[in-house]
Amino acid sequence: MSLRDFIAKKDFIILDGALGTTVMKKYPQNYDALELFSFNDEELIRDIHKSYVAAGSDIIITNTFSANRFKLEKFGKTVGETVKKAVSIAKSAGAKFVGLDIGPLGKLLEPLGSLSFDDAYDAFKEIVEAGAACGVDLIYFETFSDLLELKAGILAAKENCGLPVFATMTFELNGRTFTGVSPSAAAVTAEGLGVDAFGLNCSSGPDKMLPIVEEIASVINLPIIAKANAGIPEFKDGVSVYGMTPQKYIESLDKLIDAGATFVGGCCGTDASYIEAIKALLKSKAKPVRAAVKKTVAASQSKIVVIDDSFTIIGERLNPTGKPLLKKALIEKNFEYLIAEGREQLKAGADIIDINAGLFEIDEAEVLSLIVKSFNGIVDAPFCLDSSGKQALERAARYVSGLPLINSVNGKTSNIKAILPIAKKYGAPIVCLLLDEAGIPKTVEDRIRIAEKIIAAAREYGIEKEKLIFDCLTLTASAEQANVVNTLKAVKIINEKYGCKTVLGLSNVSFGLPCRGQINSAFLSHALAHGLTAAILNPLNDDVTGAVDSYRVLYNKDKNAESYIAKYKDRRDGPKTTVAPACNKGGGAVSREAVDPLIEAIIKGQSGLTGELSRRYLESADGLTVINKYLIPALDIMGALYERGEVFLPELLAAANAAKAAFDAVKEKNPKSAESKGTVLLATVFGDVHDIGKNIAKMLLNNYGYDVIDLGKDVPTDAIISAIKQNDIKLVGLSALMTTTLNNMRDAIAEIRKVSDAKIMVGGAVVTKENSKLIGADFYCKDAIDGVGVARKLLL
Repeated sequence: MSLRDFIAKKDFIILDGALGTTVMKKYPQNYDALELFSFNDEELIRDIHKSYVAAGSDIIITNTFSANRFKLEKFGKTVGETVKKAVSIAKSAGAKFVGLDIGPLGKLLEPLGSLSFDDAYDAFKEIVEAGAACGVDLIYFETFSDLLELKAGILAAKENCGLPVFATMTFELNGRTFTGVSPSAAAVTAEGLGVDAFGLNCSSGPDKMLPIVEEIASVINLPIIAKANAGIPEFKDGVSVYGMTPQKYIESLDKLIDAGATFVGGCCGTDASYIEAIKALLKSKAKPVRAAVKKTVAASQSKIVVIDDSFTIIGERLNPTGKPLLKKALIEKNFEYLIAEGREQLKAGADIIDINAGLFEIDEAEVLSLIVKSFNGIVDAPFCLDSSGKQALERAARYVSGLPLINSVNGKTSNIKAILPIAKKYGAPIVCLLLDEAGIPKTVEDRIRIAEKIIAAAREYGIEKEKLIFDCLTLTASAEQANVVNTLKAVKIINEKYGCKTVLGLSNVSFGLPCRGQINSAFLSHALAHGLTAAILNPLNDDVTGAVDSYRVLYNKDKNAESYIAKYKDRRDGPKTTVAPACNKGGGAVSREAVDPLIEAIIKGQSGLTGELSRRYLESADGLTVINKYLIPALDIMGALYERGEVFLPELLAAANAAKAAFDAVKEKNPKSAESKGTVLLATVFGDVHDIGKNIAKMLLNNYGYDVIDLGKDVPTDAIISAIKQNDIKLVGLSALMTTTLNNMRDAIAEIRKVSDAKIMVGGAVVTKENSKLIGADFYCKDAIDGVGVARKLLL
């Protein structure tokens, strides 16, 4: 019978007791390595094992606690021979099951020490492989203080053998490990990594362990291990003496069992008499009934964050898009700057810190993992790993000391296959973007369809729906105003029908609008009322954090408004201020007056009036005059206002639509006057489903008199090249919004260069003047107005 089958049939598993302190009864003097007794006094080790078998232990742990390369090299022993000897002794003692005992390596991991995670992994891998080759039944990690070190060990076990894995940490009387790890953070991390049982050992007696067992039981569903010391040792005559008797021990252990501990044994100071007492106790005990834990949790090494209806703030400020100082810090690997930024967000109320290293100039996978390493234990919050790149997510998740949030997977089948296995491997909650091969759905029904697809796929990977956090995708009110409400409707349905958590990237909604904080705050309030559970936002923005704080009071999440009062008690409501002047750069109002009525109508976005006036003007002027004297100057004025930040995207688009009405009138009256000034090919590069910026560019180029061949979004490079050849294109515009698709833009440019001398302009949220040069583009366009300028230069 396998160990897993045995566990499934048993209410309780009886572990063994102490080895080291039992050896010390015969050898009270100091000794260098307990493992050497397997060679120097084999019978002693065997007899101790036999005593535990006779007392009722189901599992015997080998004499290999410190059998690692760092410890053994000084004694001239190898890991392989030490493990082989210890396993053979345990088996010869008649054990039902033999567990390979692995303790800490004796070196602190970075950043606290000099040992790298990868070197620790290699050391654990060596031990695991040696034990598996000898036929052990499980891998047993115990007495760990550093969660990251334990994670290295668990991964070494999971990746190099198929055996069950048990893990325990040692918690001090303050309820934390030596390195500050909390029981709940350790428990959810270990459960996420796929251990078969988790708990605690050593440090104290069972009388001190109850709060820790209760905390662990509240956050995981795994069997809980409790192996306590026989009380707190006292030193007498140079020897540690444990004063808790077997009877006193089981009196306290009884409470631990009621709290959920079902894998029980003893640690320092215990011997076979304690195991006999445990066996006798269990005869009268029923397996404790534990409520199933269904929580969406992320963790640092010291705390957990439960993502629920009390609302979770995910700080967005460590995303380099539009942040030159942050970009510079990433390129220079100035992690102190990043740490300070992370801490500032925590101070402002962020619960989780989003980390994005998506810059073309750097190796995203390398830098994201370096940020994680520098943040571990320093930035005290769970991390949201923000990338759609498989390699970047895999490497970064590996080095997190805790349980990260992965951001993100989407509804594309290829993306699901790439990303969900990472979430499963680390047990990480994951942001699920409601888009697929067709892009971002306009309707609520299509978004729900994608959600159902992801839920079904996650189930196939063994991922519970509690791990899924759906991003219903915030649309920009400036460009897709009619569809903004669909995001809110989708949030409500996913919350109520499927019981899943939801998240939104808040600031997207206000793009292109003035007073963005006001729009963001209002949208957030509506989203909260629809059941939103988290948002990626700027926690330093008082508008949005104030909305969250108020929600928690109004929806009875902040009991007695305690947190609200603590935060705002020293503030006072100030006099009302006029919003508009504060939003206009320079403090003054924007003048949109124009001498000519047609120009004024275009600037104001009055399409109907523009068409009417154009037809009137065409009665006394030719079409080319109307275009050059009125339409183009009007668009130039709006472009200049937009560039200065004095008008915003909705106004620019309204003016463009008005200009279109004028162009249509010209074409109707005098087609030759509206002949094309040239053709521009536009495409959003392969892998990127965002096309708002490209569509704006298309509209403006059209209105300035250029024909546009729009290939759409997520366009393969060969399709772009084919269109260039077929249409003799002289100017190509490529767009990318996602950090992960900038490489695709670079590759597309390289391929175009092989077959065409067409000039290439690039733009999008992740494109900068600097990286546009690095990827080989001819022109960088920070916005659609710049694109028109390039066309004017090239297509004469």
